[in-house]
Amino acid sequence: MATLFEHAGGHEGLRRFIEVFYAKFTNDPLIKPLLGHERPEHIEHLTAFTAETFGGPDDFSRSMGGFMHLISVHRGLRISEDQRQRFVDLYMEAADEAGLPDDGPFREALRSHVEFGSHVAVQNSHATTDAELHPLREVPMWNWPTATE
Repeated sequence: MATLFEHAGGHEGLRRFIEVFYAKFTNDPLIKPLLGHERPEHIEHLTAFTAETFGGPDDFSRSMGGFMHLISVHRGLRISEDQRQRFVDLYMEAADEAGLPDDGPFREALRSHVEFGSHVAVQNSHATTDAELHPLREVPMWNWPTATE
């Protein structure tokens, strides 16, 4: 079975998706303030993170600072629940606009990925000590949803 990375169209498919998402993010009045200013490298980082999470190359961990970098950029942002939910909504809208596969299992994996990640980001954004951070310290590996009976 193909990985989520392969099913999404590999690096090219994910890059197209993240470009659409980033344009939405940087133009949304509710969540744009979290960015501070536009960072061109953010598209490359988010693409590499998503690719690695979905079973692609480990470029994010090897050469872009890995998960500890991700923790550091979220600390102090104090992301609200409204901002988190808007992030998720824009992410899923971007998946449609970028032409990511729309089959149920892939979309379920995509949604669970962004829901989980956004909750981790919220927790880390409010942490004032290392003990308050989410315990995740490495890029999580995402896979196809498992069938439940």
